[in-house]
Amino acid sequence: MSRLLVCAGRNVLLPGNTVPTPATITIDISTGKITDIVHEYQSRGAQADGIQWVDAGDKIVLPGLVDAHVHLNEPGRADWEGFWTGTHAAVSGGVTTVVDMPLNSIPPTTTVEHLELKWKAAQNQCHADVAFWGGVIPGNQGDLKPLLEAGVKGFKCFLIESGVDEFPCVSKDELEQSMIELQNTSAVLLFHAELESSESTKFAHGSSDPRLYSTFLQSRPEKLETDAIALITSLQKTYPALRCHIVHLSASSALPLIRAARSAGLNLTVETCFHYLCLSATEIPNGHPEFKCCPPVRESANRDLLWEGLKEGLIDCVVSDHSPCVAQLKKLDEGDIMGAWGGISTLGLGLSLLWTEGKKRGVTIAQIIEWTSSKTAEHAGLGRLKGRLQVGFDGDFIIWDPEARFTVTSDLLRFKNKVSPYVGMTLQGQVERTFLRGSLVYDISRHGCSDDLAPIGRLL
Repeated sequence: MSRLLVCAGRNVLLPGNTVPTPATITIDISTGKITDIVHEYQSRGAQADGIQWVDAGDKIVLPGLVDAHVHLNEPGRADWEGFWTGTHAAVSGGVTTVVDMPLNSIPPTTTVEHLELKWKAAQNQCHADVAFWGGVIPGNQGDLKPLLEAGVKGFKCFLIESGVDEFPCVSKDELEQSMIELQNTSAVLLFHAELESSESTKFAHGSSDPRLYSTFLQSRPEKLETDAIALITSLQKTYPALRCHIVHLSASSALPLIRAARSAGLNLTVETCFHYLCLSATEIPNGHPEFKCCPPVRESANRDLLWEGLKEGLIDCVVSDHSPCVAQLKKLDEGDIMGAWGGISTLGLGLSLLWTEGKKRGVTIAQIIEWTSSKTAEHAGLGRLKGRLQVGFDGDFIIWDPEARFTVTSDLLRFKNKVSPYVGMTLQGQVERTFLRGSLVYDISRHGCSDDLAPIGRLL
């Protein structure tokens, strides 16, 4: 077996560069680490023993993506998604590391015992590396520090009902108890930032037709998000040492709150999702529950402001929030948007989606990689291991064709339940090959992960 992998390309995206430049990267396959980077394109010479050569030519070499918001659902709901299919989909889109959310598996990742069940279920199934978030629910404050010591990267909580009984939301008092427990640790506290109250929903009553997207959109107004973020930032003033993170921001009206929190020195980070940046409520047809997610996709003007928030740095990173379910729960035949499970399946498409939409807005591939790789790695506590093509980091990289165009079909989707709002969409930019720690884990010419590409993902 080769001891070294050498990847040479004329367009390699190295840290600190705004455009790809010529480079040759050497990876020690035995350790999986990048050991050397030469800032020139070195053409292949005589084949040396123990060296595997990858010539990317004019294609772009990018660091592997880190998707810090993925629901893999195993154990307990493996018919929704599992480690094998979910990570297979991930590497097909250049995602070499995913961070699994504490729900919707059964049991949720709210105790060390439950985390161990996750580890057991994931063994020998992962095509990408996998890390784990823990969960905050009523009554588990005593489990938080043991979970942190066991390796979770932080904790997620809900301020509104989550949609699954085993992961209830927390009250303000319960939230404060958790913040007290975590304030002097390395943890980050993640919030599903919607806060329901009679005041926030009294104007949210439109049509009662459950097939209309407008009915659903009016049921989840932006005020749910702004009220939640106002509460979070007010609590942060009492617990300033604890980093708080807003997951899947959809409401642009929250950006002034975030700007004010940053100006006040609060340790607040924010993510948004591919669907909020690439879809628009005005283009969503009625009777199509595959577009339903919580919080909802909003109007085009809102989408434009989210892009501006990204460029300004108010929004730190972009993730998938891949949240699948079995097709029956999507109620596709009935077209019942209100009754359908809320979640959009995206794993494998995110880089192409952002490139397709971002090009219209003057966004560069370097900006996209910052939002989807280096910043997400830092957010998940993996910033010294993942997200950069740098000596000492894991040799995770992808070979990317920025000019390739393809139409999304169900056959191309590699996650388990092939329901997605992106089916039928034509995208630009495609991953040709994905390498994890210097080993090939995806090759488009082999139609994915063939039998000789065994799952080599590690649990981080």
